[in-house]
Amino acid sequence: MNPTTAFRAMRVRNDEAGYRSGIETMDADALTAGEVLVRVAWSSVNYKDALAGTGKGKILRQYPLNGGIDLAGHVVASTDPAFREGDAVLCTGSGLSETRDGGYAEYARLDARWTIPLPAGLSLRESMILGTAGFTAALALLRMQDNRQAPDLGPIAVTGASGGVGQLAIDIFSRAGYEVHAISGKADHFDFLRSLGASQCIDRHQLAFSGKPMDSARFAGALDNVGGPMLAGLLPLVVPYGNVAICGNAGGIAFDSTVMPFIIRGVSLLGIASAGTARNLRERVWQHLADDWKPRHLDRIATDEVTLDQLPAVFGRMLAGQSFGRTVVRVGGA
Repeated sequence: MNPTTAFRAMRVRNDEAGYRSGIETMDADALTAGEVLVRVAWSSVNYKDALAGTGKGKILRQYPLNGGIDLAGHVVASTDPAFREGDAVLCTGSGLSETRDGGYAEYARLDARWTIPLPAGLSLRESMILGTAGFTAALALLRMQDNRQAPDLGPIAVTGASGGVGQLAIDIFSRAGYEVHAISGKADHFDFLRSLGASQCIDRHQLAFSGKPMDSARFAGALDNVGGPMLAGLLPLVVPYGNVAICGNAGGIAFDSTVMPFIIRGVSLLGIASAGTARNLRERVWQHLADDWKPRHLDRIATDEVTLDQLPAVFGRMLAGQSFGRTVVRVGGA
């Protein structure tokens, strides 16, 4: 397809006619500015995408924009010498579907600073099964290991384990040599979580926290997708100098805790903000994901593959809590 001709995009608008999203035709001249023009092959669906596509959350900071916070494809043209026509690249976060056009379009123009060459060991489709969810989980592991987390300290708890980040985290952490204990309120998914590498599954509804500032150490660390009371309950259970990485707030944005786990056991609380991650960290994370941390069960985690036209139904299921696993979006294929 010639990028100067009209192409399809799922565009989000908010104007006098109201908030809406749908398939439109546009050309490359209408895309937000950037050095690298990419023909998009694959994207993915994240909760943030569902909020943006339906208007249920304030995600976009300007309108109109194409949806989709993840994309992977091939370079069509570039004014940056680091990228040549035909190069396979990916981009996650970095303002996509917030301040610039995202991946739900047959073409996207990217800022070269945030365009990542597809590392050897990953296909374009695999990179989007991972997408922001896998990148977030791997970034958490990278930050934990940079802060001296190691498998011999003991098991890592993964909360919200049935979600996309949780499932990929189980696979990534177990691949990296960690014992993973999955915490989820969906006991009917426990067999699936074990198949991804969880050595134990813990029912969130049956997990009783004592409420004490300090309790018997149970976990060497945690990746918490939940926040709120879950985060407060985990901190007193972490071994000396263990790390708790927080990347979600499904259980609330506030938590009630004390300084005791931090000043008595030296526990570290690490914030994981994937959207604005520095370039050098992005490259480290994606190299790990293509190599020693590459999940073994990507095809199992990718439970759905859809087209741009099918996105509204996917958004509805996700916001209703009816989605499971990762949904990849075939934009142009390849």
